[in-house]
Amino acid sequence: MSILRYGVAYYDEYMPYERLDEDIAMMKEAGINTVRIAESTWSTHEPQNGVFDFTSVDRVLDAMHAEGISVIVGTPTYAVPAWLVKEHPDVLAVTPKGPGKYGARQIMDITNPAYLFHAERIIRKLISRVCKHPAVVGYQTDNETKHYDTAGDNVQLLFVKYMREKFETLEEINRRFGLDYWSNRINSWEDFPSVVGTINGSLGAEFARFQRGLVTDFLAWQVALVNEYKQPGQFVTQNFDFEWRGHSFGVQPSVDHFGAAEAFDIAGVDIYHPSQHELTGTEIAFGGDMARSLKRSNYLVLETQAQAFPHWTPYPGQLRLQAFSHLASGANMVAYWHWHSIHNSIETYWKGLLSHDFKPNPVYNEAVTIGRDFARLSGSLYGLRKKNKVAVMISNEALTALEWFKLPDGRNYNDVVRWLYDGLYRMNIECDFIQPGYAELTEYSLIIVPALYAVSDEALERLNEYVRQGGHAVYTFKSGFADETVKVRTTIQPGIISEACGIGYSLFVTPHEVRLKSGNADVSAEDISVETWMELITPTTAEVLLRYDHPHWGEYAAVTRNRYGQGSATYIGCMTGREMADSILKAAVQEAGLWGADQELAFPLIVKTGINPQNQTVRYYLNYSDTPQSLVYPHGPAEELLSGREIAAGMELELAPWGAAILLEQLGIQGDC
Repeated sequence: MSILRYGVAYYDEYMPYERLDEDIAMMKEAGINTVRIAESTWSTHEPQNGVFDFTSVDRVLDAMHAEGISVIVGTPTYAVPAWLVKEHPDVLAVTPKGPGKYGARQIMDITNPAYLFHAERIIRKLISRVCKHPAVVGYQTDNETKHYDTAGDNVQLLFVKYMREKFETLEEINRRFGLDYWSNRINSWEDFPSVVGTINGSLGAEFARFQRGLVTDFLAWQVALVNEYKQPGQFVTQNFDFEWRGHSFGVQPSVDHFGAAEAFDIAGVDIYHPSQHELTGTEIAFGGDMARSLKRSNYLVLETQAQAFPHWTPYPGQLRLQAFSHLASGANMVAYWHWHSIHNSIETYWKGLLSHDFKPNPVYNEAVTIGRDFARLSGSLYGLRKKNKVAVMISNEALTALEWFKLPDGRNYNDVVRWLYDGLYRMNIECDFIQPGYAELTEYSLIIVPALYAVSDEALERLNEYVRQGGHAVYTFKSGFADETVKVRTTIQPGIISEACGIGYSLFVTPHEVRLKSGNADVSAEDISVETWMELITPTTAEVLLRYDHPHWGEYAAVTRNRYGQGSATYIGCMTGREMADSILKAAVQEAGLWGADQELAFPLIVKTGINPQNQTVRYYLNYSDTPQSLVYPHGPAEELLSGREIAAGMELELAPWGAAILLEQLGIQGDC
């Protein structure tokens, strides 16, 4: 059924007293049409080994169905019961920090046979019980799954098997990974050491790739189990998450999201972000673009915040703005973690839609308006399709490699990714995410390549060919430096892409009191400083866009652009301030022919566009500020869906603080998307 889902996680097991009927009545008032249950309560459903009690699941399913609320059932495998650890202590992951301790969630070894046996049993018992219940629309496998740094002896044995299958001989491993260094050479499979103590970045990065593969395999195994019971019309999903910095931030280091997503019917995602005066919408856009890119289709926001931390309690209007921002990126569901605020344990002060008193509050009251709009506008807003012409190329391999060879000021790979992604966001350039192996590069007019440190020759040659055929690329420092086993290339840097970029360098330094020579009036004096890293670039055929302003490094280029074949490649050899990075990106966007009316607007006024299943263009205008914003509407005749107002080209639109407008262009009179 093609409806926008508006939901909450609901844990009847956590309630301090009986109130299921009252909760459902309040959910109905708020327009909640989907709840997510069961993924956190294994010890309730199996209180003793082999003793099962699904009373709470049954009663919630029956009660929700009676009121027309759909249910997503989670497999309860990410938090193990105490009896399992007592009987099988080895289910706890052994990590580089030592043996695990019971108490927290996500502390298990996802390869452990005892864990897998008991996990399969609870999955089968639960899913076989609920699969034919009319309330159930789908399943979530596990929860924010990762490998949890599992690295015990059993995992090391699996890694040796993986290495033997992938590289076949020790001689090949010694050669590819440079293991002669510091006498790390391995001359017998029986002598293969634990990787926990390795000083070899190539070997360490390969182990990280192997660990990510464990996650992909574990999730595919769960999906296969659930698929045995899944009924027609039901789906299986997973709530992927991101690098955590007190909120969702960047590429998840512990999971290959693209590989792991293959087994699922639809991608799901958890997105948490700064709020109040710090709310920018960037994390909502980043997480949404990532989730949408995994399967090149719409996705589900399975968790986002209602109140959460005290510093996240939203200002009036922000909950609505956030909800519509998710839809604007292509979400077909927005669900809060969670319904009520928990009264004890570690997340007591991570508040839900309801506060601890269970009474209506300003956040709940705002949710009521969102639910009504979702129900009213599902036909127009469900299934928004994107035809983005910009892609950001991301790589878990590059991320891991830069953890081994860190940037000198503590920044990491995700800092570089967000440095450029955030600039695109601010200038209203929507984008997809792709990996280096993506074959259809010509779908895009511009590809952004941040810090692609470790990557195969083939991927770089494809990028060269993409530019030669008329594409445009923007590379940053540290790109193309090493191959897929993190072996540094022996040619002049940046290696293979030197051809398309028209540059070379052999020296790089940590900047100290270095600035950029810039005549750009849009860039402040403070923003021309060079940070983190700088490469001393000598152009071969490239045009110099910026040079270093320094008594010793002034002869070298900092930013270049090269015409190559029918396209162009921009290379940014240092980390700049925000305004300078935005200026460089703007030039690349214009070079690619992608600058239009929406780019004449800029943050805090964010524009997102797509096409609904009726082939109508939908435009979201989102005001991420505490002051009113206005714009002159530059596109064809449209209806503003939230107010019902008819809008013509040239009319002024006004957005309240933290406000939104959604314009549906009249069928057959669509503007540019």
